Amino acid sequence: MANQHPKASGKPPRRRSLLAAACLLGLPLAAAAQDAARDYPSKTITLIVPYAAGGSSDVRARQIAQKISVTLGQSVIVDNKPGANGNIGTNAIAKAAPDGHVIGLGNLAPLAVNKTLMPNTPFDPATDLVPVILLEKGPLVLVVNAEKSPHKSLKDLIGALKAAPGKMSYASAGSGGSFHLAGEMFKSSVGASAVHIPYRGGGPATNDLLAGQVDYMFDMVPAALGYLKSAPPKLRPLAVAHDKRLPSLPDVPTFAELGVKDMEISNWFGIVAPKGTPKPIIDKLNQAINRALQEPDLAQRITAPGNVVGGGDPKAFADLVVAESRRWTQLIREKGIKPE
Repeated sequence: MANQHPKASGKPPRRRSLLAAACLLGLPLAAAAQDAARDYPSKTITLIVPYAAGGSSDVRARQIAQKISVTLGQSVIVDNKPGANGNIGTNAIAKAAPDGHVIGLGNLAPLAVNKTLMPNTPFDPATDLVPVILLEKGPLVLVVNAEKSPHKSLKDLIGALKAAPGKMSYASAGSGGSFHLAGEMFKSSVGASAVHIPYRGGGPATNDLLAGQVDYMFDMVPAALGYLKSAPPKLRPLAVAHDKRLPSLPDVPTFAELGVKDMEISNWFGIVAPKGTPKPIIDKLNQAINRALQEPDLAQRITAPGNVVGGGDPKAFADLVVAESRRWTQLIREKGIKPE
């Protein structure tokens, strides 16, 4: 079989022989995995990004790749595999050899939403992937048109929604995305209704909000910041979907401060590896990326536009994925949300 030949698998013969010997002789696999981790990485690491080049996730992946290539002593190349709401690239990560030389970017959609939203998703995040580390969280902000909207506060907006059920509308970057899910969660949390207007991307959605075609939307803070801080401001922030106020928007209250529960919503992403990747290798990657996230220049690039630095151990990221999957699965089923 092809996977019995070192040249075909791409694995160094020494590591393969150790792991094979452990199986045949009944030796502890943990010891063989530990030895493999000492040699790791033995060749170039590929970091798969399931989105197109140039986006925020791609930019962050390239920054991380540059940092850990220095720490690990091997080149780290970024391979963009966009499509199917992140499913194409994430499936490539899941199907890769579990030796740590192919890792990938995993975020909200493919790790916590797509399995429920898209029944034909070709992988199961719970069984085919292992979380390595959370890179960052991008809290959402609820915004209205600063010039045309009469709503000066979250209380104003909620009052208007309840006074005219189903008459107001909110924009999103597409059905099933974080902006849409946030909008549905908001309606559930405050007991109101509004019409969802999906667009093909955040840009077109924002354009129609600026034109007064929709009443409000949820957006990423970095994307909205320029409109919020222009002179005069083009958008007005009503609340941030985070557990505390953001340094980039210190005067904007959180939903919790305003009495609205269950509205901590972020478009988060981190690093994942194929299931079966030895724990010592996962730990080595985790340590290298934690070190990168603590470097002042990278931390500043994350926090300056309004995002939150991640970090922590693999279990912390795994717990987040499980919690988010349960949360959004319940909402998607309750609301009957379908992809475009």
